[in-house]
Amino acid sequence: MIMDRQYILGIDEAGRGPLAGPVSAGCVLLPEDFPVEILNDSKKLSEKKRLYAESLIKEKCCWGIGLAEHYEIDKINILQASLLAMKRAYEDMLKKLEAWCKAQNINLISETELYAITDGIYCPDISCSVKSEVKADSKYPAVMAASILAKTCRDKIMIEYDTLYPEYGYAKHKGYPTKLHKQICREKGPSPIQRLSFNIN
Repeated sequence: MIMDRQYILGIDEAGRGPLAGPVSAGCVLLPEDFPVEILNDSKKLSEKKRLYAESLIKEKCCWGIGLAEHYEIDKINILQASLLAMKRAYEDMLKKLEAWCKAQNINLISETELYAITDGIYCPDISCSVKSEVKADSKYPAVMAASILAKTCRDKIMIEYDTLYPEYGYAKHKGYPTKLHKQICREKGPSPIQRLSFNIN
């Protein structure tokens, strides 16, 4: 149950389905005056709207980003890697919390006052109260904001990888299992960022 004095955090991931690259997660604490009308589930926003929302989230919110790399996904599986990325995003947000509170002219928020909501059915192992809820990224502005950070972060990473491995087309498909991506992997073999535990057939 959410108490009156608790501050709501949103946590969400992006990139569970791709065959290559990391899974990313965002963690966001929204200020009271944030324009939530610009938010939505990241998958429902155009790239232009996502990037605009990302810039405003990073300007006004207390936020964090976490990654779990392709080799970690192969080692511990995609579910556990997603939860690990969420945990890292939360810890990254915590590092910024004191400075953010000062900038907001509010008393330092303690972890006992934080309440995290994650999208899905599993909760990461973090040091504040947390609950999971299916389709939370369509219901809670903070989770929408987290989904936007996770998505834009991962897309940028995959575009950078495209410059290293242009033959795999990562800037176009971002590592998702498109017909073209699977065909390239069968013809050329796995790229250095391939999730080897995933089936490319």
